[in-house]
Amino acid sequence: MKKTTILIGLFVCSINGFSQDSLIHYLELATKNNPTVLQRYNHYQAALQKVPQVSSLPDPQLEMGIFLSPMELMAGNQVADIKLMQMLPWFGVIKNAKDEMSLMAKASFESFRDAKLQVYYDVQRVWFDLYKIRQNIRISQENVDVLKTIERLTLVKFKSGSLSDGSSASSGGTGLTDLYQIQIEIGTMENAISTLKNKEQVVIARLNSLLNSPQTTTICVSDFLSAEPLDSSLLSVSDSLFIQNPMLSMLHYEQLSLDARSKMQKQMGLPMVGIGLNYSVISKAPMSTSTMNGQDMIMPMLTITLPIYRKKYNAQQAETKFSKLATQQNYQATANALQTEYYEALQQYNDAQRRMKLYDSQSRLAKKMLDISIKSFSSSSNIGLTAILRIQKQLLDYELEQVGALVDFNHAKAIIHKLTINNK
Repeated sequence: MKKTTILIGLFVCSINGFSQDSLIHYLELATKNNPTVLQRYNHYQAALQKVPQVSSLPDPQLEMGIFLSPMELMAGNQVADIKLMQMLPWFGVIKNAKDEMSLMAKASFESFRDAKLQVYYDVQRVWFDLYKIRQNIRISQENVDVLKTIERLTLVKFKSGSLSDGSSASSGGTGLTDLYQIQIEIGTMENAISTLKNKEQVVIARLNSLLNSPQTTTICVSDFLSAEPLDSSLLSVSDSLFIQNPMLSMLHYEQLSLDARSKMQKQMGLPMVGIGLNYSVISKAPMSTSTMNGQDMIMPMLTITLPIYRKKYNAQQAETKFSKLATQQNYQATANALQTEYYEALQQYNDAQRRMKLYDSQSRLAKKMLDISIKSFSSSSNIGLTAILRIQKQLLDYELEQVGALVDFNHAKAIIHKLTINNK
């Protein structure tokens, strides 16, 4: 049943055609479907729509009035009055308002880019975790097979009399005690495998959540995980290493937008001018002898606002000043946090690289020792069972640690890429 399930999973992966490049496939899928990425993108699109809103003149005002009883004038009777007025902000207000919204839209785009990079990293991290779990299951199952081989050899030796219950057959154990010890180890290992399989389902659900897919959708993980080193340019800190990090770029555009807002607020504290026309509809008066009798009147109009209440304008400028200072401090705090995260990832990268080499060497030696010990045990009783189990446990630990080091190595690479790689 277990083999059938595995074969079905591999068949599904083969049908989908991304068994070897499944991580790339899931990264592309997350970019298209992840709700956070889509939310940030739509927020950016909404920010773009603010630009035409602030770059237009205020709507003109049209006033119309009709006299129910015509007003008598010397040149006729006034029956209606029409006023059209257009307010004009001070020079530069609209330009700076447009600049502010354009820069805020760019900041929103950087926020979207940061979300995409974060999801890229999250998908890689969870995918690596799933790879680790499945490799641990494979390694543990192989060790169960080895233990069962040792169990069969022990049973054969026990039945043949080489090991007898209560008699000292080797330095490692006696008779049935040896057999029971092996069965205990097998039971412990099988329980560990069951625990890993339960954990596997949780990790699959977590990855599907990032992909916005049903929780039980089959996830394909390749059997090989690369250990390619990072580009040397990413292994040393420089002033330009984080310059285009989306979080820093977002804060940079926020600072520029606040500069534009500050200029706009200063100009808003200046008078606003309005120009317009007043059109009066005049009907002829029967008793009037004026040469202008019945002629409509057109009067140009000029309106000026008087911004004499300065407290609100001063408060607006003070608010922007403090917001800009807070953004500058946030920029510095973010830059410091990025550097700290980078150094931690670099330490993890170097540590994992060293551990990979160590555990590769240790596991090779332990495997040779175990092969020699099992051959010796099967042919004679010169080596104790306890020694074999100890070597087998060492081999298991080294293989699991080797997989863990490989996953930590790729985790660190993913973090460093997230911090330093531009993804426009």
